[in-house]
Amino acid sequence: QVQLVESGGGLVQAGGSLRLSCAASGRTVSNVPMAMAWFRQAPGQERESVAVISSSGGRTYYADSVKGRFTISRDNAKNTVTLEMNSMKPEDTAVYYCAATNRLLYSTNWYSQGLYATWGQGAQVTVSS
Repeated sequence: QVQLVESGGGLVQAGGSLRLSCAASGRTVSNVPMAMAWFRQAPGQERESVAVISSSGGRTYYADSVKGRFTISRDNAKNTVTLEMNSMKPEDTAVYYCAATNRLLYSTNWYSQGLYATWGQGAQVTVSS
């Protein structure tokens, strides 16, 4: 069983930057390659995909709304994935969730939440105008 714990959320002004981290633990982490993703859910809205990184870190996909502003990366030695958020906008305000999957991901399916078996508890990110 893999557990995911997010950290780094908080309050930032529009135009500012914030970094989210997700730490993975559990006996399967080192045995099973897992792609890691970030999703977010704003108040009153459905959860949406943000970005994903392959198990090796060689492939990344981003939602159009964050492309060019957010960067996802991972450190497999530390079992962590990071989301660097720059030029933030009030519409980035949401609870951000880390998710993991051992399924193969492509540009046509990475945003499907049903592919992700493991989720973190979420981290609040608030961007003030």
